[in-house]
Amino acid sequence: YKKITSRLQLHVYKKLGKTPLHKVNAADTIEILEPLAKEGKLETIDNICGWINEIMVYAVNTGLIFSNPLSGIRKAFNAPKTVNLPTLKPEELPELMLTIENSSVKPLTKYLIQWQLHTMVRPGEAAGALWDEINIEKALWTIPAERMKKSRSHVVPLSSQMMDLLEILKPLRGYRGFIFPADRNPDTPINSQTANMALKRMGFKGRLVSHGLRALASTTLNEQGLNPDVIEAALAHVDQNTIRATYNRAEYIEQRREMMQWWSDCIERASLSYRHDISSAGHG
Repeated sequence: YKKITSRLQLHVYKKLGKTPLHKVNAADTIEILEPLAKEGKLETIDNICGWINEIMVYAVNTGLIFSNPLSGIRKAFNAPKTVNLPTLKPEELPELMLTIENSSVKPLTKYLIQWQLHTMVRPGEAAGALWDEINIEKALWTIPAERMKKSRSHVVPLSSQMMDLLEILKPLRGYRGFIFPADRNPDTPINSQTANMALKRMGFKGRLVSHGLRALASTTLNEQGLNPDVIEAALAHVDQNTIRATYNRAEYIEQRREMMQWWSDCIERASLSYRHDISSAGHG
């Protein structure tokens, strides 16, 4: 929340702050954001456009203004360049699971990689997970807006495998503080680069980075023909409220839950199939 406020204060409120809402228009707002475009800060522009549109939509919904004149301002700027991070193909998932299992990295690091792979969140979101964010009864993990890249809270339905993993992790701290505490100071989270460094040590340098685990999940789910809207929502690429406008909340969460369970089962099958292949080869 503080990050959003400070960015808006710096780039928008200084120029537009005293303008009555009904006098805010697209041309002036685009002009204010032009200096950022010249600096190549396209992702910052993308975020700001999203935030100010949420403000304007709220103003429309509460009757302060009749329409949102800023709904199309994103199109005035180039989209941020997407950097394709190294990732594995879906058929390489069994190799990944066996390598993780047989590696000498610390158990907590293995659990962190698994948590990130199963939940499809970003490295920092996984590393900073707090017990307070978990609803054990409903098997839901709610990441607050201030910890999310797009500064919107994100709900993750947890598969049975992830609930089992939480049971393994519980003795570390009880249900207090960070789920993945740092070694030296358990009151702080494990470093968000821990999973990345571990994957390099396992021999995946140049083939897979921890952020690429999301792409691996996305490719696998899309190849299975699962609902693209639900996949995008799971990756927190879209505002979950937008998806909920199409599906009612219960149906939406249920679709997400079914997909997350399917993905966890797929990971589990990949792990078991590789073990089976190895044992079969040994007895051949």
